[in-house]
Amino acid sequence: MCSHHPMCPSADSADRDAARTVASHPEQGWSLLCNGVVLFDDTGEQLPDGRVVEPRRPVLLRA
Repeated sequence: MCSHHPMCPSADSADRDAARTVASHPEQGWSLLCNGVVLFDDTGEQLPDGRVVEPRRPVLLRA
């Protein structure tokens, strides 16, 4: 799917979020990446095969 050089990471790789954005819809809260991943503003993802990756929320540490 990717025609960039170097190629974007695949949807199955750990760094899949590093792929280039091909469509951005900030008013709707999502972007489509070159590798077919839909990235949501809350950091959740939908992979091309339909799997869902839950949002990654920061862990607050108490001093």
